[in-house]
Amino acid sequence: MSEKHIYKIVFINREQVYEVYAKSVYQGDMYGFVIVEDFVFGEKSTIVVDPGEEKLRTEFEGVKRSFIPMHEIVRIDQVERRGMAKIISDKSAATSVGNVSSLYVPGKK
Repeated sequence: MSEKHIYKIVFINREQVYEVYAKSVYQGDMYGFVIVEDFVFGEKSTIVVDPGEEKLRTEFEGVKRSFIPMHEIVRIDQVERRGMAKIISDKSAATSVGNVSSLYVPGKK
């Protein structure tokens, strides 16, 4: 019997913490990047629509494969079922999530 895996990926992208769900996560041939494929979002036909998840759905619409830098990933969990995909735009959460700090500093070159 084949198991269906769903992964929760939490990563930092431009001062925001993204929490997305996908069916496939792996390290590819491009050193320093984690590949995320087959994003999972809620059904479009539901009556209640979460604007945060809808924004993520729009942002990743048409994306076949996403390459996320390893140093921006906070956590990857294998979960039993999908939760709500969301974006946390709190600057303090984005620059320091738990004990993990981002190397991205806005405005610095």
